[in-house]
Amino acid sequence: MNKDFRTSHFVLCYKEQMTEIRNRSAYHDYFIEDRYDAGIVLAGTEVKSLREGRASFNDAYCFFHKGELWIKSLHITEYSHGTYNNHVPTQERKLLLHKKELRKLEAKIKEKGYTIVPLRIYFNEKSIAKMEIGLGKGKKLYDKRETIKQRDTEREMKRHMK
Repeated sequence: MNKDFRTSHFVLCYKEQMTEIRNRSAYHDYFIEDRYDAGIVLAGTEVKSLREGRASFNDAYCFFHKGELWIKSLHITEYSHGTYNNHVPTQERKLLLHKKELRKLEAKIKEKGYTIVPLRIYFNEKSIAKMEIGLGKGKKLYDKRETIKQRDTEREMKRHMK
């Protein structure tokens, strides 16, 4: 077996294990109008924990500070095999977007009712950690009930179609 075959096989097997962590409550609490893919500034142990799928979006939100976009309260569990160099689980992390996108988002945030919500963390085809964020407008309680009703009726329709 030649060396080239082994390395290409390793890359294929490694890419099959793509990890994706979703924020399910975001779709329940917000109407998502626009979506953006942003890079995240991470430490090495944070990336390893994300590959294991060990992150939580509970109460995570995005905010602007000096023209830069940051995410707060995103909990990435400490890496199990990390040493004293392990990361702090709930530190603020910088999100990377183009200036044009940042200006557009900052202008929308100033309008009443809009917020930036983290939707999912995934690894792209180059194995770089990315975060999908959405420009969301908060739902009222009656909107949430309406969404649940629509989901139930669609489920019933699919059940009767079979």
